Amino acid sequence: MNPRKYIAAAMLCALAGWPLVRAASPAEERIARVENGLQRPNRLKGSAAERMKIAERMAHYKVPGVSVAVIHGGRVEWARGYGQRDAGSGAPVTAETLFQAASLSKGVAASVAMRLVEQGKLSLDEDVNEKLRSWKVPENEFTKVEKVTLRRLLSHNAGLTVHGFPGYAVGAAVPTLPQLLDGKAPANTAAVRVNKAPGSGYRYSGGGYEVMQLLLEDVTGQKFADLARALILDPLGMKVSSYEQPLGMERARTAASGYRGEGKAIVGRWHTYPEETAAGLWTTPSELARWVLEIQKPGKVLKAETVKTMLSKAAGQYGLGIGLNETAGRASFSHGGANEGYRCQYFAYRDSGEGAVVMTNGDWGGDLAMEILRSIAVEYGWVDYLPKERAVVAVDGAVLASYVGDYAFPGGPVVHIRVKDGRLTSGLGEVGVPLLADGPDSFFDMDGHVPPTRFRTGADGGMELLADGGVAKRKGR
Repeated sequence: MNPRKYIAAAMLCALAGWPLVRAASPAEERIARVENGLQRPNRLKGSAAERMKIAERMAHYKVPGVSVAVIHGGRVEWARGYGQRDAGSGAPVTAETLFQAASLSKGVAASVAMRLVEQGKLSLDEDVNEKLRSWKVPENEFTKVEKVTLRRLLSHNAGLTVHGFPGYAVGAAVPTLPQLLDGKAPANTAAVRVNKAPGSGYRYSGGGYEVMQLLLEDVTGQKFADLARALILDPLGMKVSSYEQPLGMERARTAASGYRGEGKAIVGRWHTYPEETAAGLWTTPSELARWVLEIQKPGKVLKAETVKTMLSKAAGQYGLGIGLNETAGRASFSHGGANEGYRCQYFAYRDSGEGAVVMTNGDWGGDLAMEILRSIAVEYGWVDYLPKERAVVAVDGAVLASYVGDYAFPGGPVVHIRVKDGRLTSGLGEVGVPLLADGPDSFFDMDGHVPPTRFRTGADGGMELLADGGVAKRKGR
Protein backbone atom coordinates (compact mmCIF):
# COMPACT_ATOMS: atom_id res chain seq x y z
CA MET A 1 0.00 0.00 0.00
CA ASN A 2 1.12 3.54 -0.75
CA PRO A 3 2.34 5.09 2.56
CA ARG A 4 0.14 8.16 2.12
CA LYS A 5 -2.91 6.02 1.48
CA TYR A 6 -2.05 3.92 4.55
CA ILE A 7 -1.83 7.03 6.75
CA ALA A 8 -5.11 8.35 5.34
CA ALA A 9 -6.80 5.01 5.97
CA ALA A 10 -5.46 4.96 9.52
CA MET A 11 -6.85 8.45 10.16
CA LEU A 12 -10.27 7.45 8.80
CA CYS A 13 -10.31 4.36 11.01
CA ALA A 14 -9.38 6.44 14.02
CA LEU A 15 -12.12 9.03 13.32
CA ALA A 16 -14.68 6.28 12.85
CA GLY A 17 -13.55 4.42 15.96
CA TRP A 18 -12.61 1.31 14.01
CA PRO A 19 -9.59 -0.77 15.11
CA LEU A 20 -6.68 -0.82 12.69
CA VAL A 21 -5.75 -4.47 12.22
CA ARG A 22 -2.37 -5.33 10.75
CA ALA A 23 -2.27 -8.64 8.92
CA ALA A 24 0.20 -11.11 10.38
CA SER A 25 3.29 -11.73 8.29
CA PRO A 26 3.99 -15.24 6.93
CA ALA A 27 6.80 -15.58 9.50
CA GLU A 28 4.46 -14.65 12.36
CA GLU A 29 1.84 -17.06 11.09
CA ARG A 30 4.45 -19.83 11.03
CA ILE A 31 5.50 -19.06 14.60
CA ALA A 32 1.86 -19.05 15.68
CA ARG A 33 1.33 -22.49 14.16
CA VAL A 34 4.32 -23.81 16.10
CA GLU A 35 3.09 -22.22 19.33
CA ASN A 36 -0.38 -23.72 18.91
CA GLY A 37 0.56 -27.05 17.35
CA LEU A 38 2.22 -29.01 20.16
CA GLN A 39 1.53 -32.75 19.87
CA ARG A 40 1.97 -35.95 21.82
CA PRO A 41 4.36 -38.57 20.39
CA ASN A 42 1.53 -40.96 19.52
CA ARG A 43 -1.92 -40.60 18.02
CA LEU A 44 -4.54 -43.22 17.39
CA LYS A 45 -4.98 -44.42 13.84
CA GLY A 46 -7.83 -42.66 12.10
CA SER A 47 -8.07 -39.86 14.64
CA ALA A 48 -7.30 -36.21 13.98
CA ALA A 49 -4.06 -34.83 15.37
CA GLU A 50 -4.56 -33.12 18.72
CA ARG A 51 -2.90 -29.70 18.69
CA MET A 52 -2.10 -27.98 21.98
CA LYS A 53 -0.99 -24.49 22.97
CA ILE A 54 2.46 -23.93 24.44
CA ALA A 55 1.05 -22.04 27.45
CA GLU A 56 -1.30 -24.93 28.23
CA ARG A 57 1.51 -27.47 28.12
CA MET A 58 3.79 -25.30 30.26
CA ALA A 59 1.06 -25.27 32.91
CA HIS A 60 0.56 -29.04 32.52
CA TYR A 61 4.25 -29.75 33.11
CA LYS A 62 4.65 -27.02 35.77
CA VAL A 63 7.44 -25.41 33.75
CA PRO A 64 7.58 -21.63 34.35
CA GLY A 65 9.67 -20.67 31.33
CA VAL A 66 10.73 -21.84 27.88
CA SER A 67 13.02 -20.39 25.24
CA VAL A 68 13.10 -21.55 21.61
CA ALA A 69 15.33 -20.84 18.61
CA VAL A 70 14.57 -22.27 15.17
CA ILE A 71 17.25 -22.69 12.51
CA HIS A 72 16.01 -22.56 8.91
CA GLY A 73 17.90 -21.90 5.70
CA GLY A 74 21.25 -21.85 7.48
CA ARG A 75 20.35 -19.09 9.95
CA VAL A 76 18.36 -18.50 13.11
CA GLU A 77 14.96 -17.72 11.58
CA TRP A 78 13.28 -16.83 14.87
CA ALA A 79 13.76 -17.01 18.61
CA ARG A 80 11.24 -16.37 21.38
CA GLY A 81 10.82 -16.74 25.10
CA TYR A 82 7.65 -17.84 26.89
CA GLY A 83 6.54 -17.63 30.49
CA GLN A 84 8.65 -16.56 33.42
CA ARG A 85 12.35 -16.87 34.13
CA ASP A 86 11.50 -16.35 37.80
CA ALA A 87 8.00 -17.18 39.02
CA GLY A 88 8.48 -15.24 42.25
CA SER A 89 9.21 -11.90 40.60
CA GLY A 90 7.23 -12.59 37.43
CA ALA A 91 10.24 -11.60 35.31
CA PRO A 92 9.57 -12.83 31.75
CA VAL A 93 11.67 -15.16 29.63
CA THR A 94 13.07 -13.43 26.56
CA ALA A 95 15.31 -14.67 23.77
CA GLU A 96 18.23 -13.27 25.82
CA THR A 97 17.44 -15.20 29.03
CA LEU A 98 20.24 -17.52 30.16
CA PHE A 99 19.54 -21.18 30.96
CA GLN A 100 21.72 -23.98 32.23
CA ALA A 101 22.58 -26.06 29.18
CA ALA A 102 23.29 -29.17 31.28
CA SER A 103 24.71 -31.92 29.02
CA LEU A 104 24.42 -29.72 25.94
CA SER A 105 27.63 -28.34 27.45
CA LYS A 106 29.49 -31.42 26.23
CA GLY A 107 29.39 -30.62 22.51
CA VAL A 108 30.71 -27.09 22.96
CA ALA A 109 33.37 -28.38 25.39
CA ALA A 110 34.38 -31.04 22.86
CA SER A 111 34.87 -28.23 20.34
CA VAL A 112 37.28 -26.53 22.75
CA ALA A 113 39.29 -29.74 23.01
CA MET A 114 39.29 -30.12 19.22
CA ARG A 115 40.70 -26.62 18.81
CA LEU A 116 43.67 -27.73 20.91
CA VAL A 117 44.00 -30.84 18.73
CA GLU A 118 44.05 -28.57 15.68
CA GLN A 119 46.82 -26.55 17.33
CA GLY A 120 48.88 -29.68 17.99
CA LYS A 121 48.67 -29.31 21.77
CA LEU A 122 46.67 -32.50 22.20
CA SER A 123 46.34 -35.81 20.38
CA LEU A 124 43.06 -37.70 20.14
CA ASP A 125 44.68 -41.09 20.60
CA GLU A 126 47.43 -40.47 23.16
CA ASP A 127 47.19 -41.84 26.72
CA VAL A 128 45.83 -38.84 28.66
CA ASN A 129 48.13 -39.66 31.59
CA GLU A 130 51.04 -38.52 29.42
CA LYS A 131 49.84 -34.91 29.73
CA LEU A 132 47.81 -34.87 32.96
CA ARG A 133 49.85 -33.17 35.69
CA SER A 134 47.66 -32.41 38.73
CA TRP A 135 45.98 -35.85 38.76
CA LYS A 136 46.31 -39.15 36.92
CA VAL A 137 43.78 -41.75 35.82
CA PRO A 138 44.50 -44.58 38.32
CA GLU A 139 45.95 -47.60 36.54
CA ASN A 140 44.33 -50.98 37.14
CA GLU A 141 43.69 -54.32 35.44
CA PHE A 142 41.48 -52.63 32.81
CA THR A 143 44.15 -50.16 31.68
CA LYS A 144 47.03 -52.62 31.30
CA VAL A 145 46.59 -52.86 27.53
CA GLU A 146 44.09 -50.24 26.43
CA LYS A 147 44.45 -46.65 27.64
CA VAL A 148 42.15 -43.71 28.31
CA THR A 149 42.47 -41.29 25.38
CA LEU A 150 40.86 -37.99 24.49
CA ARG A 151 38.88 -39.60 21.67
CA ARG A 152 37.51 -42.18 24.10
CA LEU A 153 36.68 -39.54 26.71
CA LEU A 154 34.72 -37.45 24.21
CA SER A 155 32.84 -40.47 22.84
CA HIS A 156 32.00 -42.10 26.22
CA ASN A 157 34.16 -45.08 25.32
CA ALA A 158 36.87 -44.80 27.97
CA GLY A 159 35.39 -47.28 30.46
CA LEU A 160 35.00 -44.57 33.09
CA THR A 161 32.33 -44.33 35.78
CA VAL A 162 29.93 -41.61 37.06
CA HIS A 163 27.06 -40.93 34.68
CA GLY A 164 26.13 -37.41 35.79
CA PHE A 165 26.21 -34.82 38.54
CA PRO A 166 23.64 -33.20 40.88
CA GLY A 167 25.63 -29.99 41.31
CA TYR A 168 26.09 -28.08 44.57
CA ALA A 169 23.49 -25.99 46.38
CA VAL A 170 24.18 -22.32 46.99
CA GLY A 171 26.44 -21.99 50.03
CA ALA A 172 27.72 -25.58 49.86
CA ALA A 173 31.43 -26.24 49.60
CA VAL A 174 32.56 -27.01 46.04
CA PRO A 175 35.38 -29.52 45.35
CA THR A 176 38.44 -28.98 43.24
CA LEU A 177 38.68 -31.13 40.11
CA PRO A 178 41.15 -33.62 41.69
CA GLN A 179 38.83 -33.93 44.72
CA LEU A 180 35.87 -34.46 42.41
CA LEU A 181 37.68 -37.11 40.38
CA ASP A 182 38.73 -38.97 43.54
CA GLY A 183 35.30 -38.65 45.16
CA LYS A 184 36.80 -36.89 48.18
CA ALA A 185 34.96 -34.36 50.35
CA PRO A 186 33.34 -32.03 49.59
CA ALA A 187 32.56 -33.96 46.36
CA ASN A 188 29.02 -35.37 46.35
CA THR A 189 29.65 -38.06 43.71
CA ALA A 190 31.76 -41.21 43.63
CA ALA A 191 35.33 -41.39 42.40
CA VAL A 192 35.77 -41.49 38.62
CA ARG A 193 37.45 -44.76 37.81
CA VAL A 194 38.01 -47.15 34.90
CA ASN A 195 36.00 -50.31 35.55
CA LYS A 196 35.83 -51.72 32.03
CA ALA A 197 38.42 -51.85 29.29
CA PRO A 198 38.84 -48.50 27.50
CA GLY A 199 37.59 -48.81 23.93
CA SER A 200 35.33 -51.77 24.74
CA GLY A 201 32.05 -49.95 24.15
CA TYR A 202 29.85 -46.96 24.76
CA ARG A 203 28.83 -46.05 28.29
CA TYR A 204 27.78 -42.48 29.05
CA SER A 205 30.19 -40.90 31.51
CA GLY A 206 30.04 -37.31 32.67
CA GLY A 207 33.01 -38.33 34.80
CA GLY A 208 35.05 -38.83 31.63
CA TYR A 209 34.35 -35.25 30.60
CA GLU A 210 35.78 -34.05 33.90
CA VAL A 211 38.99 -35.94 33.17
CA MET A 212 38.98 -34.04 29.86
CA GLN A 213 38.41 -30.73 31.64
CA LEU A 214 41.43 -31.28 33.86
CA LEU A 215 43.51 -32.40 30.86
CA LEU A 216 42.76 -29.14 29.03
CA GLU A 217 43.57 -27.05 32.09
CA ASP A 218 46.82 -28.92 32.77
CA VAL A 219 47.98 -28.60 29.14
CA THR A 220 47.18 -24.89 28.76
CA GLY A 221 47.57 -23.61 32.32
CA GLN A 222 44.21 -21.83 31.91
CA LYS A 223 40.85 -22.26 33.58
CA PHE A 224 38.45 -24.06 31.29
CA ALA A 225 35.90 -21.22 31.35
CA ASP A 226 38.55 -18.81 30.05
CA LEU A 227 39.78 -21.30 27.47
CA ALA A 228 36.26 -21.86 26.16
CA ARG A 229 35.66 -18.14 25.85
CA ALA A 230 38.87 -17.58 23.91
CA LEU A 231 38.62 -20.58 21.57
CA ILE A 232 34.87 -21.01 20.94
CA LEU A 233 32.43 -18.63 22.63
CA ASP A 234 33.83 -15.25 21.59
CA PRO A 235 34.84 -16.31 18.06
CA LEU A 236 31.28 -17.56 17.43
CA GLY A 237 29.69 -14.44 18.92
CA MET A 238 28.32 -16.28 21.97
CA LYS A 239 28.82 -13.16 24.06
CA VAL A 240 26.45 -13.81 26.96
CA SER A 241 27.23 -17.55 27.18
CA SER A 242 29.67 -18.69 29.85
CA TYR A 243 31.10 -21.73 31.62
CA GLU A 244 31.59 -19.52 34.68
CA GLN A 245 30.75 -21.49 37.85
CA PRO A 246 29.32 -20.12 40.04
CA LEU A 247 27.58 -17.67 37.73
CA GLY A 248 28.63 -14.04 38.25
CA MET A 249 26.20 -11.38 39.43
CA GLU A 250 25.94 -9.59 36.07
CA ARG A 251 24.82 -12.68 34.17
CA ALA A 252 22.68 -13.86 37.09
CA ARG A 253 20.40 -10.86 36.54
CA THR A 254 19.19 -12.31 33.23
CA ALA A 255 19.30 -16.01 34.15
CA ALA A 256 16.29 -18.28 34.56
CA SER A 257 15.75 -19.81 38.00
CA GLY A 258 15.40 -23.59 38.12
CA TYR A 259 12.24 -25.38 39.29
CA ARG A 260 11.45 -28.89 40.51
CA GLY A 261 8.85 -31.09 38.88
CA GLU A 262 6.11 -29.99 41.27
CA GLY A 263 6.87 -26.34 40.50
CA LYS A 264 8.92 -25.60 43.62
CA ALA A 265 11.90 -23.29 43.12
CA ILE A 266 15.46 -24.56 43.56
CA VAL A 267 16.83 -23.09 46.80
CA GLY A 268 19.19 -20.28 45.82
CA ARG A 269 17.71 -20.30 42.26
CA TRP A 270 20.10 -22.97 40.88
CA HIS A 271 22.95 -25.32 41.66
CA THR A 272 26.61 -24.68 40.93
CA TYR A 273 28.35 -27.13 38.59
CA PRO A 274 32.15 -27.23 38.88
CA GLU A 275 31.78 -30.04 36.33
CA GLU A 276 31.92 -27.39 33.62
CA THR A 277 32.61 -29.52 30.55
CA ALA A 278 29.92 -32.03 31.49
CA ALA A 279 27.17 -29.69 32.67
CA GLY A 280 28.36 -26.13 33.35
CA LEU A 281 27.47 -24.01 30.29
CA TRP A 282 25.04 -21.10 30.69
CA THR A 283 23.62 -20.00 27.34
CA THR A 284 20.55 -19.06 25.31
CA PRO A 285 18.98 -21.05 22.47
CA SER A 286 19.97 -18.30 20.02
CA GLU A 287 23.62 -18.42 21.06
CA LEU A 288 23.81 -22.21 21.21
CA ALA A 289 22.35 -22.17 17.69
CA ARG A 290 25.50 -20.32 16.58
CA TRP A 291 27.53 -23.35 17.62
CA VAL A 292 25.03 -25.69 15.89
CA LEU A 293 25.42 -23.66 12.70
CA GLU A 294 29.21 -23.99 12.96
CA ILE A 295 28.84 -27.78 13.12
CA GLN A 296 26.52 -27.69 10.10
CA LYS A 297 28.82 -25.43 8.11
CA PRO A 298 32.30 -25.14 9.70
CA GLY A 299 34.89 -22.53 8.90
CA LYS A 300 34.50 -19.67 11.36
CA VAL A 301 36.21 -21.54 14.19
CA LEU A 302 36.56 -25.24 13.40
CA LYS A 303 38.10 -26.85 10.35
CA ALA A 304 35.84 -28.96 8.15
CA GLU A 305 38.00 -32.03 8.81
CA THR A 306 37.65 -31.46 12.58
CA VAL A 307 33.87 -31.35 12.37
CA LYS A 308 33.89 -34.45 10.17
CA THR A 309 35.76 -36.26 12.95
CA MET A 310 33.31 -35.02 15.58
CA LEU A 311 30.38 -36.27 13.49
CA SER A 312 31.89 -39.70 12.85
CA LYS A 313 30.56 -42.53 15.01
CA ALA A 314 33.16 -43.43 17.59
CA ALA A 315 31.03 -45.58 19.90
CA GLY A 316 27.35 -46.47 19.72
CA GLN A 317 25.31 -43.65 18.21
CA TYR A 318 27.77 -41.05 19.46
CA GLY A 319 30.52 -38.98 17.91
CA LEU A 320 32.77 -36.62 19.86
CA GLY A 321 30.47 -34.72 22.22
CA ILE A 322 27.53 -35.18 19.86
CA GLY A 323 24.73 -37.74 19.50
CA LEU A 324 24.22 -39.05 15.96
CA ASN A 325 21.19 -40.46 14.18
CA GLU A 326 19.71 -41.04 10.73
CA THR A 327 16.04 -41.15 9.72
CA ALA A 328 14.80 -41.82 6.19
CA GLY A 329 18.29 -41.21 4.84
CA ARG A 330 18.72 -37.85 6.61
CA ALA A 331 21.62 -37.70 9.06
CA SER A 332 21.22 -35.57 12.16
CA PHE A 333 23.03 -34.63 15.34
CA SER A 334 21.53 -33.80 18.71
CA HIS A 335 21.87 -33.85 22.48
CA GLY A 336 19.63 -33.59 25.51
CA GLY A 337 20.44 -32.09 28.87
CA ALA A 338 19.17 -32.44 32.45
CA ASN A 339 20.46 -30.40 35.38
CA GLU A 340 18.59 -29.86 38.64
CA GLY A 341 15.67 -27.61 37.63
CA TYR A 342 16.51 -27.43 33.89
CA ARG A 343 15.82 -29.56 30.83
CA CYS A 344 16.90 -28.77 27.26
CA GLN A 345 17.41 -30.26 23.82
CA TYR A 346 18.97 -29.34 20.49
CA PHE A 347 18.47 -31.10 17.17
CA ALA A 348 19.87 -30.35 13.71
CA TYR A 349 20.24 -31.95 10.30
CA ARG A 350 23.68 -32.43 8.77
CA ASP A 351 22.56 -32.06 5.15
CA SER A 352 20.78 -28.72 5.54
CA GLY A 353 20.68 -25.64 7.71
CA GLU A 354 17.67 -26.87 9.69
CA GLY A 355 17.33 -27.40 13.42
CA ALA A 356 16.13 -26.04 16.73
CA VAL A 357 17.16 -25.48 20.34
CA VAL A 358 14.68 -25.63 23.25
CA MET A 359 15.61 -24.74 26.83
CA THR A 360 13.34 -24.88 29.90
CA ASN A 361 13.62 -24.12 33.61
CA GLY A 362 11.62 -27.06 34.97
CA ASP A 363 12.37 -30.69 35.82
CA TRP A 364 9.51 -31.82 33.58
CA GLY A 365 10.64 -29.62 30.73
CA GLY A 366 12.04 -32.55 28.76
CA ASP A 367 8.60 -33.76 27.71
CA LEU A 368 7.58 -30.19 26.91
CA ALA A 369 10.68 -29.74 24.75
CA MET A 370 9.78 -32.88 22.80
CA GLU A 371 6.26 -31.56 22.17
CA ILE A 372 7.67 -28.25 20.94
CA LEU A 373 10.16 -30.02 18.65
CA ARG A 374 7.31 -32.15 17.33
CA SER A 375 5.37 -29.01 16.41
CA ILE A 376 8.45 -27.53 14.72
CA ALA A 377 8.97 -30.80 12.83
CA VAL A 378 5.44 -30.74 11.43
CA GLU A 379 5.67 -27.06 10.45
CA TYR A 380 9.11 -27.29 8.81
CA GLY A 381 8.73 -30.67 7.12
CA TRP A 382 11.27 -32.66 9.14
CA VAL A 383 11.39 -36.44 9.00
CA ASP A 384 12.21 -36.68 12.73
CA TYR A 385 9.98 -36.09 15.79
CA LEU A 386 6.79 -36.67 13.80
CA PRO A 387 3.92 -38.21 15.80
CA LYS A 388 3.47 -41.94 15.25
CA GLU A 389 0.07 -43.20 14.19
CA ARG A 390 -0.75 -46.35 16.13
CA ALA A 391 -3.55 -48.87 15.85
CA VAL A 392 -4.97 -50.25 19.10
CA VAL A 393 -5.99 -53.89 19.47
CA ALA A 394 -7.96 -55.69 22.17
CA VAL A 395 -6.03 -58.17 24.34
CA ASP A 396 -7.75 -60.84 26.41
CA GLY A 397 -7.69 -60.27 30.17
CA ALA A 398 -6.02 -63.62 30.79
CA VAL A 399 -3.16 -62.62 28.49
CA LEU A 400 -2.77 -59.29 30.29
CA ALA A 401 -2.72 -61.10 33.64
CA SER A 402 0.07 -63.38 32.38
CA TYR A 403 2.36 -60.35 32.04
CA VAL A 404 1.86 -59.06 35.61
CA GLY A 405 4.97 -59.01 37.76
CA ASP A 406 8.14 -57.15 38.74
CA TYR A 407 10.81 -57.07 36.05
CA ALA A 408 14.44 -56.32 36.91
CA PHE A 409 16.91 -54.89 34.39
CA PRO A 410 20.53 -56.00 35.00
CA GLY A 411 22.07 -53.40 37.32
CA GLY A 412 19.07 -51.13 36.72
CA PRO A 413 15.54 -50.40 37.84
CA VAL A 414 12.67 -52.75 38.63
CA VAL A 415 9.58 -52.16 36.47
CA HIS A 416 6.21 -53.02 38.02
CA ILE A 417 3.64 -54.36 35.55
CA ARG A 418 0.08 -54.44 36.83
CA VAL A 419 -3.50 -54.59 35.48
CA LYS A 420 -5.92 -51.82 36.42
CA ASP A 421 -9.37 -51.24 34.99
CA GLY A 422 -8.74 -53.79 32.26
CA ARG A 423 -5.49 -52.16 31.08
CA LEU A 424 -1.86 -52.98 31.63
CA THR A 425 0.14 -50.38 33.60
CA SER A 426 3.89 -49.89 33.82
CA GLY A 427 5.96 -47.92 36.31
CA LEU A 428 8.86 -47.84 38.76
CA GLY A 429 6.31 -47.49 41.57
CA GLU A 430 3.04 -49.27 42.25
CA VAL A 431 1.11 -46.48 40.49
CA GLY A 432 1.96 -47.06 36.85
CA VAL A 433 1.23 -45.45 33.51
CA PRO A 434 -1.72 -46.99 31.62
CA LEU A 435 -0.65 -48.73 28.41
CA LEU A 436 -2.44 -49.40 25.15
CA ALA A 437 -1.83 -52.52 23.07
CA ASP A 438 -0.82 -52.42 19.42
CA GLY A 439 -0.29 -56.19 19.43
CA PRO A 440 -0.97 -59.14 21.76
CA ASP A 441 2.48 -58.74 23.35
CA SER A 442 3.30 -55.13 22.41
CA PHE A 443 2.28 -51.99 24.35
CA PHE A 444 2.76 -48.21 24.37
CA ASP A 445 1.49 -45.12 26.18
CA MET A 446 0.12 -42.09 24.40
CA ASP A 447 2.50 -39.59 26.01
CA GLY A 448 5.67 -41.61 25.56
CA HIS A 449 6.60 -41.56 29.24
CA VAL A 450 7.10 -45.32 29.07
CA PRO A 451 9.17 -46.69 26.17
CA PRO A 452 7.42 -49.14 23.82
CA THR A 453 7.24 -52.40 25.75
CA ARG A 454 7.14 -55.98 24.53
CA PHE A 455 6.86 -59.29 26.36
CA ARG A 456 8.30 -62.68 25.44
CA THR A 457 9.09 -66.04 26.95
CA GLY A 458 12.80 -66.35 27.69
CA ALA A 459 15.09 -69.31 27.05
CA ASP A 460 14.59 -70.44 30.66
CA GLY A 461 10.81 -70.37 30.28
CA GLY A 462 10.40 -67.17 32.33
CA MET A 463 8.66 -64.04 31.14
CA GLU A 464 10.86 -61.19 29.89
CA LEU A 465 10.16 -57.52 29.26
CA LEU A 466 11.88 -55.74 26.38
CA ALA A 467 12.07 -51.95 26.49
CA ASP A 468 14.50 -49.19 25.49
CA GLY A 469 17.02 -51.67 24.10
CA GLY A 470 17.21 -53.69 27.32
CA VAL A 471 15.81 -56.99 28.58
CA ALA A 472 14.35 -57.39 32.09
CA LYS A 473 13.47 -60.72 33.69
CA ARG A 474 10.41 -61.26 35.85
CA LYS A 475 11.33 -61.85 39.48
CA GLY A 476 10.22 -64.89 41.47
CA ARG A 477 8.07 -66.50 38.78
